[in-house]
Amino acid sequence: MNITMLCGHNLRVSSVLFIVSLACTLTLSAQYFPPPDTAGGWRTLTNPKEIQAKTGLDVDKLDEVFEYIQGSSQHGGLLVVRHGWLVYERYFGRANRESTPNEASCGKSFTSIAMGVLMHERPELFPDGLDQKVYTPRYLPAEAFPLNDPLKSEIKLGQLLTMTAGLRGNSPGYIHGKPVTISPEGFDGWQANADANAFSTDLWCKPGEGYSYASVSPHLVSVIIRQLTGMELQAYVDSRLAKPLGWGRWSYAYRGHPEATHTGGGGGIALRSTDMLRFGYLMLHDGRWANGQIVPWEYVQKATTPSPYNPHYAFSLLWELNADGEAPAAPRDMYMKRGAGGFAIAVVPSLDLVVWKMGGRNDQFEEKNTGLKELTPYDGSRAGWKRTLDEDVAALHALEMIVAAIGDHKN
Repeated sequence: MNITMLCGHNLRVSSVLFIVSLACTLTLSAQYFPPPDTAGGWRTLTNPKEIQAKTGLDVDKLDEVFEYIQGSSQHGGLLVVRHGWLVYERYFGRANRESTPNEASCGKSFTSIAMGVLMHERPELFPDGLDQKVYTPRYLPAEAFPLNDPLKSEIKLGQLLTMTAGLRGNSPGYIHGKPVTISPEGFDGWQANADANAFSTDLWCKPGEGYSYASVSPHLVSVIIRQLTGMELQAYVDSRLAKPLGWGRWSYAYRGHPEATHTGGGGGIALRSTDMLRFGYLMLHDGRWANGQIVPWEYVQKATTPSPYNPHYAFSLLWELNADGEAPAAPRDMYMKRGAGGFAIAVVPSLDLVVWKMGGRNDQFEEKNTGLKELTPYDGSRAGWKRTLDEDVAALHALEMIVAAIGDHKN
């Protein structure tokens, strides 16, 4: 055999071995699900060479990401899971593994998934699926009526979940990809989680004719869940997600606002970092956990790909999509949910990757906000912090940096 033939033979053998190795890695990832932290938690890798060998991630480059994100939030952290291995976990400021800060709009994605579970459990309640018109006494309580705009009777569940119901939200809004000004803007934060505000919000356009980031929309979804099940959203999430996935202590925030008398579907979940990774890992596995299908596969697919209910912007069933290349250096199948304060949960199916970027202002960690005590005293190390990066831009670029840390993406 001459040298050319030998090289060709070795190349073919190497390619076959790589494909077999990749298949084995992905199979192991598909079969692995982390137990609760009280029972051992995530399997971890700490040696940089082993991390690179098994996951392709360069720890030095992840350290660069960690340093970078500190310009975008006063407190926070970075956690990375690839092929089912927790390979990076670092915190700064008030953040640590046991922290349960108010993660703001990251909570919207939990509202969506809770609705997906309910639709699967009780399909008779939604005979028209996501086309179901929901501004009726079956789905909303008496306080929502009479409607302040007869056009609301045309709003479909899928439009609430993609924020195309026409309800007034943040500016800019979008109509077929073109930005438009919403003025005045609608309710946000805890105000959007008050039933009275959600019911009274007016329309800025006809249902389906535009997109506006309106936090009252997912709160109305939580109201529908409450109306149909008799359970607060927190109780429903606890039974359908928290217990099956093995979360530690958790809560919903905005406790200091008496007007927000129910669980806020528009945001405010307060979850430990390794449990947020479990949620992302559930999504990565199309709603499957261990031997059970927790969330319907079909709903996960609809939530994480472009939606026919939103032809205006890359936002599906309360998940932000990268389908339009907002993060150009990240794969287009990446999806995420960001929350005020610098939080972001991201999933990249093509890379078998889950990332949790923690953030947080001082007030988001306080017991009066979340109802949960901080277990680790804060050392005051970030008292003089000043923002140098926009938190939304930083979240996107951090994800691009993590993708780049995988190198040639072949592992």
